[in-house]
Amino acid sequence: MSRGPSARELSLELALALRERILPELGSLAGRDHTGAGEGGDVTFAIDEQAETFMEEFLSQRAPGVAFYSEDRGLVTPAGDPRLVLVVDPIDGTRPAMAGFEAACVSVAAASLDGEPTMADVEVGCVVEIKSGRTFLAERGRGIDPEPLLSANTDLRRMFWTYGLRGRPARAMAEVLAELIDLSSVGGGTFDLGAATFDMTRVITGQLDAYVEPGPLLVSAVPGMREEFERVGGGTVLNNSPYDLAAAALCLGEAGAVLTDAEGGSLGPRMLLGSGHDFQMSCVASANAELHAKILREVEAGIERLARS
Repeated sequence: MSRGPSARELSLELALALRERILPELGSLAGRDHTGAGEGGDVTFAIDEQAETFMEEFLSQRAPGVAFYSEDRGLVTPAGDPRLVLVVDPIDGTRPAMAGFEAACVSVAAASLDGEPTMADVEVGCVVEIKSGRTFLAERGRGIDPEPLLSANTDLRRMFWTYGLRGRPARAMAEVLAELIDLSSVGGGTFDLGAATFDMTRVITGQLDAYVEPGPLLVSAVPGMREEFERVGGGTVLNNSPYDLAAAALCLGEAGAVLTDAEGGSLGPRMLLGSGHDFQMSCVASANAELHAKILREVEAGIERLARS
């Protein structure tokens, strides 16, 4: 009996196949049509639905005994006793993809399906840039390909970094991030690139020093923020879910970068299979520990300012 693909092989094959399917659709106006809402409440665009359908067909043929969790399908478990689950975001950065920009990626993470897996159970993480084909492939304890190039910058005034505003109340986010933005906007650079996996892998390439996403902390720490997030999100809280972070988080860890939630806690114990507010995670990714500590202090001060306002 022939052996099926390993978790590493399957993750890479699926990511590359999805990239080939999506690439011709980049910048397509037809891809902007709304077709519904995903498991986490975000808008499902036509290009998302095409990618999800392709993923289902690919896995049914290549690995029919493997479970998967995706943004729009939720958890899909085949008959029998599946031992492996893939956590897939077929297009992380749908909006950049529809605009034909570079900041759109396929994200695939693999974990053993034993009980209720957590972020710490992810064994393989694969991120493929849709436009360029650049690939990041990490296996827990075995490093990452390609070789990382982490920034040594520790000065907030020279920091190149990114954050995300999709579905987040802009005034509240600006209050929390204001000092970081003001410190770095002239001597460094601030960006909203529209895709968590692209943002996080830029830390690995040395193009960015950090990625800062405090959204869930705002919701939990500041009274009235949940209602503000629901107002902007059309009734849903929209922040990063495990399918956004799972693959890139392993890549960062294997690259030697620093990754925590916005209070400095580990993402490892967080549940892997789920979406929506209860599963969402704040995130600070930094190229080194000294810079990371400075960012966390500024986020804490920003949360305090917002709570007083």
